[in-house]
Amino acid sequence: MQGKMYGNPLSHHTTDSNRRMIEANGPSKRLYQVWKGSNKFCLGGRLIFGPDVRSLMLTIPLIVVPVIFFVVFASDRLINEFQHNLGRFIVAFAGIFAAFDIFVLFLTSGRDPGIVPRNAHPPEPTDIESLSHSISAEWSGNYGGSTLPQTKDVFVNGIVVKVKYCNTCMLYRPPRCSHCSICNNCVERFDHHCPWVGQCIGRRNYRFFFMFVSSTTILCLYVFVFCWVNLTKIMEAYDCSLWQAFMKSPVSGILIIYTFIGAWFVGGLTAFHLYLVCTNQTTYENFRYRYDGKKNPYNRGCIYNIKEVLFSGIPKSMNNFREKVKDDSARFSSPHSMGRVMSPDMVKPGLNLEMSTKRHNVAMEELEDIQSQFEIGALERCETQPPHSIWSGEKGKWETTHDIEGMSAEFGMCGNWDRRHDMGTFSAEFEMEHGYVDSGKIQEFQ
Repeated sequence: MQGKMYGNPLSHHTTDSNRRMIEANGPSKRLYQVWKGSNKFCLGGRLIFGPDVRSLMLTIPLIVVPVIFFVVFASDRLINEFQHNLGRFIVAFAGIFAAFDIFVLFLTSGRDPGIVPRNAHPPEPTDIESLSHSISAEWSGNYGGSTLPQTKDVFVNGIVVKVKYCNTCMLYRPPRCSHCSICNNCVERFDHHCPWVGQCIGRRNYRFFFMFVSSTTILCLYVFVFCWVNLTKIMEAYDCSLWQAFMKSPVSGILIIYTFIGAWFVGGLTAFHLYLVCTNQTTYENFRYRYDGKKNPYNRGCIYNIKEVLFSGIPKSMNNFREKVKDDSARFSSPHSMGRVMSPDMVKPGLNLEMSTKRHNVAMEELEDIQSQFEIGALERCETQPPHSIWSGEKGKWETTHDIEGMSAEFGMCGNWDRRHDMGTFSAEFEMEHGYVDSGKIQEFQ
């Protein structure tokens, strides 16, 4: 009855210690459910998209609708004019190639582009000497001397390359890695964030992106050419002008204009990325660093660059989005909150102020305890020993005063004149009470 009321109990084979461990750990979630990036997940974390995945609702119709119009309205004459089913193949190839284009689009948009997992804690500084040379005065003033340097020098093919520290992911980015402000992730070999595919373009999906833009260019040129062929066949059949042929097949004319504009756009993009592949650059590096003026450390020659970018093995994702993790927000903590980026400058001062206040309160409590212990110990010594054995002469008086001031300095009280005056007054009153101080000493503390 209890099992029905409260659900299935734990297995009888589970030991008491394991049962307690399971209950202590609490419910666990999968990594994609506690992911701190801005990504969108589908099919239980098997597909990962960017936050602007809705742009696919525009990109897909821009590809599919023209092909549908081409197959439906411009295919009849092509099928009749070409023999041996060549016309059918021309029309079918347009549909198949469009399906391939959409497939590559989803390969680009729905996979991990090469996200570098963020750390739960910042790395430990290992080289104090390089640390002092790397931290700027402004950074040092805001955070103190124990913070990490913002850049480090690493060697890539014998050339010094600076890598930056990411305050969001709390790691030193690998070479060619950059933090995408849209997806809120550090991405390996970051190229750019493409709004048309709704995803970052990085190391693990760049070749699919290149295949997407190049296949879209080919598809535009294919439809453009055969729409011209269709108008030409109409002109020959009816012995009419181009305008009359256009009036007989307006869809062909519209597709010619549309694909001409599209071919310029995606064709130019394909040519630009072909140049980047041959020189082993990324869009980010090309616009930011301009390797034309200095040597590109990643350029190994045109053939080797093409082989590396397009035909090398795709590395395995560094994130298993379906693995079960403990629902601990601190593990994937980030300075991003409520959609706004919180600068470390906004977080650190408040934390330092709070810690400073706590340390000050603890110091005051400890100082009061020491003062009370000192007073009790001094009174006990006065009762058990002769007066001259405690403070004999001027040396004894100054040693007592220095001891009290030393305790004040130890707890950060030397800079406070009021506190020092109170301690001096306490010493003078104590000495007057036991008759071990002269009138000049009393005037000095008053």
